Amino acid sequence: MALWRIRATVDDRPGYLSVLTASLALRSVNILAVHVHTTEAGAVDDFLVDAPDTMSESDMIAAVERGRGRDVFVARAEAQGLADQPTRALALAGRLVHDPDLLGEALVTLLDADGVRWHPEPVAGPGFDGRRMTLLDPVGGAYELLRRAPEFTPAEYARAQALVEVSAAALRQHAEHATLLLPDGSELLVRPAGPDDADGVLGLHRRASVASLQRRYLGSAPAEPRLRRLLEPAGGVTVLAVDLHTDRVVAMASLLAEGELGEVALLVEDGWQRRGVGTALLRRLLAYAERVGFAAVVAHTSADNAGMLRTLRRLGAGRTDRDGPMTSVTLPVARALRATGPAAPATRR
Repeated sequence: MALWRIRATVDDRPGYLSVLTASLALRSVNILAVHVHTTEAGAVDDFLVDAPDTMSESDMIAAVERGRGRDVFVARAEAQGLADQPTRALALAGRLVHDPDLLGEALVTLLDADGVRWHPEPVAGPGFDGRRMTLLDPVGGAYELLRRAPEFTPAEYARAQALVEVSAAALRQHAEHATLLLPDGSELLVRPAGPDDADGVLGLHRRASVASLQRRYLGSAPAEPRLRRLLEPAGGVTVLAVDLHTDRVVAMASLLAEGELGEVALLVEDGWQRRGVGTALLRRLLAYAERVGFAAVVAHTSADNAGMLRTLRRLGAGRTDRDGPMTSVTLPVARALRATGPAAPATRR
């Protein structure tokens, strides 16, 4: 027995697909997988089949045509073709999450294309025409994919476009990773937090002094479930500073949404305080607040937290209200950004 890939157009009418499968069955062809692409010309059916070794390409085409299939394409398939298209696409998406630069290679694999060309400027709008497909590159330019046969279908274009979007999201995520060089020569990785950072954030809280936790939370540290929710706050963001030598989380800063306002909070490990870490994280949060359109940012801290209050003044603190042991500082976003000037020097990873 041998594996074959078959593609044919069938009238999109009741019973026509069964006629085709019956014609294949009469030749002892076992259908292993089928996928239907809806097009204006009819239903384009993709089959992966197991056929007798004695069947030739012409025999296979004749069997499909007797089953009322037209525009027939047949080719020998490899064992890896046993993976269905959704599984194949998911595997490629997983690779792009870790390395978005593999987009061109992933598109060729997904579409069984004969080749791919990258153009610095799009040669045409995104779309497909027969055996040519054009997809915009998330970083600029466009990919042009070519295939001798069969022609591309709308379903294939949709899958390819989905991979492009995965690559774009991964590129945006990678761009948000920056190396922060402190005045004393230390290097920290600054990046958005995620669910996988729970252990690192819990470790930061265990190492923090009682005084630091008191200033951050105006009381004791929250329970683990709340800390986990802080990693991906709804409508906001949490950024971490990670020691590149030990891979330990040494600081975290959160921006929480409160209507048109954003509330910022900061915790820096005691040994890393007064070294510019907190200022760098708050600047990133202020830039994020501008992008999402917050009217202002508010910070609540203890009245005796001189370091935090000094940092907020440097960042353009506006209104300051004191309520017993707590001080609330408001930073209008536009004013805060003017006061900070350029963001701290950083190198994209």
